[in-house]
Amino acid sequence: MCGIFGVLQKQASTSQLISDVEIGLERIRHRGPDGSGVWASTSGQAGLGHVRLSIIDVEAGAQPMHSRDGRFTIVFNGEIYNYIELREELGKDCFSTHSDTEVILEAYRKWGIACTTRLRGMFAFAIWDAKDKQLFIARDRFGIKPLYWTQQGEKFFFASEAKALLPFISRRELSSSAISDYFTFQFCLGEKTLISDVYQVPAAHAAILAPGLPPVFERYWEVHYDIDYDHTAKWFEAKLRDLLEDSVKIHLRADVEIGSYVSGGVDSSLLAAMARKFSSQKNFSAFNGRFLEGSRFDESEYANALAAEQNMQLYIVDIGEMDFVKNISSVIWHLDQPVAGPGAFPQYMVSKKVSEHVKVVLGGQGGDEIFGGYARYLIAYFEQCIKGAIEGTLHDGNFVVTYESIIPSLQTLRQYQPMMQEFLAEGLFGERDARYWRLVNRSNTFGSILCPGVIDHTATYSEFQQIFKGENVGSGSYFDAMTHFDFKTLLPALLQVEDRMSMAHGVEARVPFLDHPLVEFAATIPADVKFRDGELKRLLKSVFSDLLPSEIKNRKDKMGFPVPLNLWLSKDGPAREYIGDVLGSARARQRPYLNDGFTVDQVLNSQSVYGRNLWALLSLELWQNQFIDA
Repeated sequence: MCGIFGVLQKQASTSQLISDVEIGLERIRHRGPDGSGVWASTSGQAGLGHVRLSIIDVEAGAQPMHSRDGRFTIVFNGEIYNYIELREELGKDCFSTHSDTEVILEAYRKWGIACTTRLRGMFAFAIWDAKDKQLFIARDRFGIKPLYWTQQGEKFFFASEAKALLPFISRRELSSSAISDYFTFQFCLGEKTLISDVYQVPAAHAAILAPGLPPVFERYWEVHYDIDYDHTAKWFEAKLRDLLEDSVKIHLRADVEIGSYVSGGVDSSLLAAMARKFSSQKNFSAFNGRFLEGSRFDESEYANALAAEQNMQLYIVDIGEMDFVKNISSVIWHLDQPVAGPGAFPQYMVSKKVSEHVKVVLGGQGGDEIFGGYARYLIAYFEQCIKGAIEGTLHDGNFVVTYESIIPSLQTLRQYQPMMQEFLAEGLFGERDARYWRLVNRSNTFGSILCPGVIDHTATYSEFQQIFKGENVGSGSYFDAMTHFDFKTLLPALLQVEDRMSMAHGVEARVPFLDHPLVEFAATIPADVKFRDGELKRLLKSVFSDLLPSEIKNRKDKMGFPVPLNLWLSKDGPAREYIGDVLGSARARQRPYLNDGFTVDQVLNSQSVYGRNLWALLSLELWQNQFIDA
């Protein structure tokens, strides 16, 4: 796990390359506290840099790394979990180290750009070919590891974090299309970032670049929802157990100690229990964060239940209002751009505790999107069940639950009543894409706070539809369409949080649910097996019930790491004073997307205790102070 930076230029200048790489690396030094390296090609056209967090082959895995014949040079961020099997296939005599980095070099030498399809893991890497004078860059299937780029004239820059590109951008401007996405979803769609000239390499994409020319990325992998109707539910359950157990085992490969985040929900609890079962470590550490504002913001009782049952060492981080004031600016800096809600803040605090004990930590990202864990899926089906019952179409293939069977699961929606009121207020029984858009669209909760025209609903909705109605999904299952949209959009935002908040403290986060054999299999499972009777994540809880305490299996109130931000702001105190200063500044009030005269109270009055509008405005303002104005 590391940070990478590189430059590709048409005009040869070795000294300038070295200078540029050193400047870029300095901004991502936190990603690699164990070492660094800078290299320039003899042609003076390619410069590569690397900062290292040593996880595999601690002694001999330094980068940039060169192939034995000197033709290829690589910088790589991530972990290739099947590197041992690939070494065997490529021939052990080809290698001088035991690192997964050298395995990528040899795989590229043998298979070329097709090497990406042979890699099992998380990665972002660049390989310079000294003979053909071209650069190959690639990002993993799910976007677990970040990779950003910008083209400035005839110079191409890439980096693990967008902040490393800032010194080289001629103009820093807020992207109008990205800001429309941001206020709609609280993340950006596609390649966009909030900075006009900075882009993400899309997940599962790669490109070969020639000096002086802009990149053209091509997709090398896609998940296809080709539903398997030939097997029984029991067969799917057995297959799921085999694949997830295999994924956890391979994600435990490391030359350092591994621990696990434990939020108190099904996903992280399950992975931690499986890791404890398969790990050869004598002790296994788990980490939980809680706020002291009451049970609505504290899930530690569930983490304690798991730790006691599985004999884990549990570390609980108590997080308070002053922690927010002291750390939020640093959170936004490390985050690169604000995404996915205030959960980044407590994750930052917990990751700091993780860094005191282990270098690698497992996380549960992906479980909600793959197996259906969000309450909005249940809300959407509740509406469809009512519609189907009225119209007599419950058995036409569009429904995987009936209104009778869904009733026991509706208790899950108790805390989502404000969301349901807003959702059902208009457009009832409309087309499925329009209804899901209403569930995920946050822009209509801002009221008069935002200026008219800030959000381009037509363009953003069109991009939403292209993903929601993707050819790889099909039109038969509402459940698959919903989970697929979140898989392609929300999940990358959550992975950004996972990566940045862990790497801010020199910790590698691994996500075993995002193992491509498991994801490909899950996409073939019929929706009525995954979502039977409207029970969220029914399949996971059924298959692995033996590993989960009853308190976790039976809970109906999964929170998703809520932050008591709105509670802090509803009373006088350091958080309200701090946020009032930030949003009340002359600079903040001149932002072109805000109406004149808005107040903190106006924002608070427009949302529930878990609402994110104030977070969206605060984090965007802090980000602009650091990334645009500075």
